[in-house]
Amino acid sequence: MPPPEQTPPQSSLPEAASRFGAQVLADAAARARDISAAFGGPPSPGAPPSPEAQPSVDVPLPEIDMARILGGPSGIGTAGLRLSLPDEAPAPTPVAATGTPIPGLYFHPIPDPDPVRVEEVSRRIKSWAVDEVSLFPDDWAEEFDGFSVGSYMVGCHPDAPTVDHLMIATRLMVAENAVDDCYCEDHGGSPVGLGERLLLAHTALDPLYTTQEYQPDWAKSLHADAPRRAYRSAMEYFVTAGSASQTDRYRHDMARLHLGYLAEAAWAQEDRVPEVWEYLAMRQFNNFRPCPTITDTVGGYELPADLHARPAMQKVIALAGNATTIVNDLYSYTKELDAPGRHLNLPVVIAEREGLSDREAYLKSVEVHNDLMRDFETAAADLAADLPLPNVQRFLRGVAAWVDGNHHWHQNNTYRYSLPDFW
Repeated sequence: MPPPEQTPPQSSLPEAASRFGAQVLADAAARARDISAAFGGPPSPGAPPSPEAQPSVDVPLPEIDMARILGGPSGIGTAGLRLSLPDEAPAPTPVAATGTPIPGLYFHPIPDPDPVRVEEVSRRIKSWAVDEVSLFPDDWAEEFDGFSVGSYMVGCHPDAPTVDHLMIATRLMVAENAVDDCYCEDHGGSPVGLGERLLLAHTALDPLYTTQEYQPDWAKSLHADAPRRAYRSAMEYFVTAGSASQTDRYRHDMARLHLGYLAEAAWAQEDRVPEVWEYLAMRQFNNFRPCPTITDTVGGYELPADLHARPAMQKVIALAGNATTIVNDLYSYTKELDAPGRHLNLPVVIAEREGLSDREAYLKSVEVHNDLMRDFETAAADLAADLPLPNVQRFLRGVAAWVDGNHHWHQNNTYRYSLPDFW
């Protein structure tokens, strides 16, 4: 199978958004909720003061980033997609990236995340991880820093009004990775007993309501290990910032994630490689979906529950999660091959189930990703045309920005990822 040609970048934002322009901006500003006051103290009564909640100067949205957000994508055929006032300067051209993109992968380059915001988010999340939740021992510090979560979240949420908003997503991302690493993967994870661990950790997100006799035991359990401490703290901040509907939405998507973990664990215990379609079904649950689905909370506004729950919107979000997760499979391929044991990813499953060479299976996985990306964009464009509401338009743009930022982080995180020699 010859290596595919590099696909020219195209816009991932829905074409129907072009009919709104300044109206979308005005509506978003009118609907935005200022939640920065939520982070001036501890997240819950009686909790110790947070180091990151001490008085500090927030980092406002830089002018260059605002121009990029309002400018939208650039390139052939994208002029009508700009969320901007009529006389604004064109959006800046994406800067050169440091990592190498996967040849043939369909993606949209973005400018590097704002370094001032990246530095501040990185400072705050390290303080939270070390001082608030005791997330990791000292010898894991290099790995934590190498994850570059500040760059990740700033790149994925370009419309976040403040660093406080960005921290909503950053804490949750770090907590999710702690559960994955400590319960499932690198740092002591095992498929044996995973269901019990996930269920108990999930109660840090979706609280237990039980009798007075047993409530203290449950509350104490939330401090029993690093994943539960991280889930509990990150969720307290999120509940303070988001609406009841946004909070329940996130809990639902985290239950989906945990269900996906359990399917993968079952295959590990059975020492079975699933069929390709079965693997893709698992990946629709064990994927990044909880991250783009909170893009409105991080953006300081809310997509109402009835709009979020529409089947067409759920399809868009699912496809975005599926595409971004296959990006992870592709960029982490060599990292997982070097790790002990057999790690399932799409190229490994295709090679085993379809009798292809490693190279052929990897290149076919690139094609699968590209099909998912185009399906995502088609579904988003169709929904934008069928439901021309400003908050829907903004949410779709936020999901698309997350998709693009996710790829940018994977491509440029050379500390974690390197490409196979297939071209």
